[in-house]
Amino acid sequence: MKSRKLTIYALSTAMMAGLSLTLPACKDYLEIEPVSSFSPEYVFSNVPNVQKQILGIYNALTGDNGYGIRLSMYYPLDNDEMMGQSGNPGDNERRDIARYTVQPSNTQLANPYAQLYSGIEKANQAIYYIPKMELYNNGTDTEKRDLRRMHGEALTLRAQFYFELIRNWGDLPFYTQPSYLETDLYKGKTNRDEIYEVILADLAEAATLVPWRGEVGSDERITQGAVRALRARIALFRGGYSLRPTGPKTGEMQRGSDYRKYYQIARDECDAIIKRGAHKLNPSFQSVFKDAIDAHRIEPNGEVIWEVAMAGGTSANGDSKLGYYNGPRLNGSVGNGALSILPTYFYSFDPRDTRRDVTAAPYNVSSAGVIQPRPLHQMVDGKFRRDWITNPAALTSNAQYFGVNWPLIRYSDVLLMFAEAENELAGGPTAEAYEAINQVRRRGFGKAITTPDVTVDLAAGLNQAQFFNALVNERSWELGGEGIRKYDLIRWNLLDQRIRETREELKALVNKQGKYANLPSTVYFAANSTTPVFVTSPYEPAPATAPANTVSAAWVSNNITTTMTDLFAVGFTKNKSELLPLHTSLLDVNSNLSQDYGY
Repeated sequence: MKSRKLTIYALSTAMMAGLSLTLPACKDYLEIEPVSSFSPEYVFSNVPNVQKQILGIYNALTGDNGYGIRLSMYYPLDNDEMMGQSGNPGDNERRDIARYTVQPSNTQLANPYAQLYSGIEKANQAIYYIPKMELYNNGTDTEKRDLRRMHGEALTLRAQFYFELIRNWGDLPFYTQPSYLETDLYKGKTNRDEIYEVILADLAEAATLVPWRGEVGSDERITQGAVRALRARIALFRGGYSLRPTGPKTGEMQRGSDYRKYYQIARDECDAIIKRGAHKLNPSFQSVFKDAIDAHRIEPNGEVIWEVAMAGGTSANGDSKLGYYNGPRLNGSVGNGALSILPTYFYSFDPRDTRRDVTAAPYNVSSAGVIQPRPLHQMVDGKFRRDWITNPAALTSNAQYFGVNWPLIRYSDVLLMFAEAENELAGGPTAEAYEAINQVRRRGFGKAITTPDVTVDLAAGLNQAQFFNALVNERSWELGGEGIRKYDLIRWNLLDQRIRETREELKALVNKQGKYANLPSTVYFAANSTTPVFVTSPYEPAPATAPANTVSAAWVSNNITTTMTDLFAVGFTKNKSELLPLHTSLLDVNSNLSQDYGY
């Protein structure tokens, strides 16, 4: 398996030193701080300079204000899988975001918004200048190929920045050219559908400019699979529900009447990726995270279609806190372990599903790597865990930044998007839809991916609604903890329903009612083990005496009520909480902006 160390260094060093253009006095609004005074004529004069500028655009995905923590681990929670930072709301910070009590003054809103727009400004420069370069049409074949690829990367990155802004804030100002060409830097909001149309078209163009995986070297740069997968994802959001300030149901969740058009785009893009064969599922679900992402290596099957390349080296501007802010703690004290797996999510998995014990980590770890069990109400997410992080090792580190990449899109997501779109368009699941979802299920259960298996495959005969419900669950089991679930529930208009259902399920679990009747109050794990091994079943009452050579953990208890049920998404308000408010400072600077959705 190829080491990613040199790739990361080359990519991220250029990111941190990336060329930025001198901009006019829109700094107060966009908060752009240029780090050099190179002119556009210099930057866009040759391929190496453009490469540095493009890497500077990639950098806007990283760090504390990008997918290093806020966009990946603050904004997507609470949802029906996980809770954000434990504790009562009222911090005007990440707890208020997780509990849906966020106010416009929240300290975690302004900087991610500004960083995304900074990325858009840099992308707009590349999109404007690259096609105007003499080398774009008259350079060598290599120069033309490289410049076209970078043009496609800039289009794709701008689409990702706008997509992230829309799914968190809804309608917002729309800029498609360098700021010095704009006649109005203080725009009001543009209807998100207009933005969607532009970025969907941009991605269609980008797909003609960037190569497929396998046609270029293996690194974290965007390839055609990423472009098409992002276009499919955005199309599903364009065709899904969203909270609208205007329209036939003003101030409510709405879906356009032409949604099937966008499901068709999603279906076709996913189908193109599947048929190309450049991306495949890793036979091991665990290996995707333990042996690739957490080991700082490129996943060898192309399953990780696009990941945000983090710099490493304790950088709030270019790294991530994956494995520090979340996941198991060292000796119960080092690291935050801030994200909690809901017990109801843990018990939603089939006990045979290997994804459960990758996604959920019921332990801390000692400096020797020995498992220290955690109670059920303190179970943390496990895909990004310090005891799996290597090159360099993170087990005993006091550092907060480990250089762990954030996966934006995996091939399993493509298969599930295809199945969803196919089911919607055909009015029920086709054979191709069954095969797509069943490949994901087979891998999850440790089976041969392309061989039918009656023990795990969805049985034929489901109607459209039944297949959709199965897919809602499958996406949760497959993609849990990857910043996707809340936004899926919003585009399906299910977030309110699932929050209410989860609260009731948590109460039933604590009271050991219904399907939770036989859950134990204590579970026992193997002592002195470097992997978490249940000696007693988490599905059956505990034995009267502790088994030999075990350590125990409190399991079902009233602590779930006080730390979870009473706090989980406590401030959620339908037709408001689906989107975040604009930070107060934005309205202070730009009088053309309005605060919508009841904030």
